[in-house]
Amino acid sequence: QVQLVESGGGLVQAGGSLKISCAASGHTFSTRVMGWFRQAPGKEREFVAAISRSGANTYYGDSVKGRFTISRDNAKSTVYLQMNSLKAEDTAVYSCAARGSMLAASTRAAEYNYWGQGTQVTVSS
Repeated sequence: QVQLVESGGGLVQAGGSLKISCAASGHTFSTRVMGWFRQAPGKEREFVAAISRSGANTYYGDSVKGRFTISRDNAKSTVYLQMNSLKAEDTAVYSCAARGSMLAASTRAAEYNYWGQGTQVTVSS
């Protein structure tokens, strides 16, 4: 089992920056692709970013490309999402997710096995 705990969400003004974190339990973090997804009220869950097991490869949703950066620290079993140039439409609950061990990266939420409880990010315009 993998437990994921997000932190760092909050209220930020449009144009500002915020960095959220996701700490994983267990000893298999480095074997798992990690992803960030978000869901705004009344909208479907949306892929934000994913990162390969080593961190060498990253993937982004079109709406955040060039503004958000995903990274990971395998020694700390933590994945991060740096969000810059935030917009009101970035307001959502952001959740981190882990794929099964040794599986490839994916943008599909259904292919992630473990999920955190989510952290609220609110961008005021």
